Formats: sequence, structure tokens, C-alpha cells
Amino acid sequence: MKTGKILAGILSGAAVGAIAGLLFAPKRGSETRKNIADKGNEYMYGAKSKYNDLSDNLSHRYDSVRSKIKGKSKKLQTEMDGDDKIIY
Repeated sequence: MKTGKILAGILSGAAVGAIAGLLFAPKRGSETRKNIADKGNEYMYGAKSKYNDLSDNLSHRYDSVRSKIKGKSKKLQTEMDGDDKIIY
């Protein structure tokens, strides 16, 4: 029961803090909402940019490894072309 009381205290404290913050905010609500939306858009743009960079990087690495494997495969195949004619 002690954990429940602590959790209830934390949640009620957070609610009181949020309400007090809204009541004593230095800006109008519409300005605050616009600022919040702008910051959200900035974070979203940054996250999308980082995701695209990571995706491009992984794609380039995949293509590089794939071409190296193809090259090694062709080299191995040319080395083994005459081996199937050998009778054991």
C-alpha cells in the first residue's frame, strides 16, 4: 500500500504543477500552444532527418557488401569452372 500512496502523491503533484504552470504562464494560451506545436514539428523534422540518414547509410553499406559478395562469387566460380571435369 505504501507504493500506491507514493504513486498517488507523485501523480497529484504533477497535476498540481501542470495546472499552476498554465495559470501563471507568461504567454497567452494560443501563443503557448503555437510554441509547443512548433517545437514538436522541429523534433519531428529532426527525427525524420536522422531516420533518413540512417536508412541511406544502411542502404549504401548493404549495396557495398552485396557487390563484394558478387565479386567474390564470380571469382570463385571462374576458379572452379574446370573442376567439374576432374574424375575422382
